[in-house]
Amino acid sequence: MRMKDDIITIFVPAAAEYVDLARLTLYGVASKMGFSFEEIEDMKVALSEACNNAVLHAYGDLPDGTTFAAPEEQPRVEIRFIKQSDALSIVVKDDGSSFDAAAVARRAESLHGKAVQELEAGGLGLYLMQALMDQVEVSSGTGTQVMMTKRLTKSGEWA
Repeated sequence: MRMKDDIITIFVPAAAEYVDLARLTLYGVASKMGFSFEEIEDMKVALSEACNNAVLHAYGDLPDGTTFAAPEEQPRVEIRFIKQSDALSIVVKDDGSSFDAAAVARRAESLHGKAVQELEAGGLGLYLMQALMDQVEVSSGTGTQVMMTKRLTKSGEWA
């Protein structure tokens, strides 16, 4: 019988200074599940990339100094941590401008054998997420959703 998944959801304003809140929440959840320090650090980098993409690309077209009449109008990012018996899935969802992830992946060149100086700024976030996590799925439509999963390599109970 499969254990019921626990889901922790947080909403943060779509601003770079709130990415640390997501990282702190991830640390708490992942450490209770028994992930190693190195695995948690990898997940924190992947989460930061996904959150930064949401902040920069989904809502990056808002003019500087934009103000909102009510707090609920302010763009925000939803982050869900889905605890499973053998894995942790992290979902980062925004309601901003979306993109065709499959088309971007088809156009992307291999990074193998390239010097750091040859790499273009930006566009490496998805590569990084895929390198650090066991599975990455990107879906777009109304906004963009990135689901990243890291499998728990050692068995044990978590609180």
